[in-house]
Amino acid sequence: MEGRTFAGHAHVRVHRGSPARRLAWLVLGLLSVGFAVFEVAKHGGAPLTLAIAFVVAPDLAMLIGVNRKLAPGQLAPRAVPFYNAVHRVWGPLPLLVACTFWIHGPALFTGGLAWLAHVAIDRAAGFGLRTPEGFQRG
Repeated sequence: MEGRTFAGHAHVRVHRGSPARRLAWLVLGLLSVGFAVFEVAKHGGAPLTLAIAFVVAPDLAMLIGVNRKLAPGQLAPRAVPFYNAVHRVWGPLPLLVACTFWIHGPALFTGGLAWLAHVAIDRAAGFGLRTPEGFQRG
């Protein structure tokens, strides 16, 4: 890994993961999207609004602390904990389990599928978690 600096921050070239790992994330993402579409159709379109919200919401963390003084590709350091929290599978998986066994809510279940799809497709595209400084982890 080679480093370079921008505005006093070290920037590390990102290793985007092995092709097999990215393919596995893509398969999970596509299965989640397919299952979410099935759930929306099964319930007459009712869960669609929540599914769209759950697809978009994880990236709203990037709006925290928007600053023009950041390096290209850098996220504001104060947004990193929020961004990383919503870009892990440990958010949507418990929601899906809860909806399967305890909570009857097709819209919430579909939202969880959409959230899982977002995380998986981001990882398949090479976007992972962030360092405390706001750069993509290597």
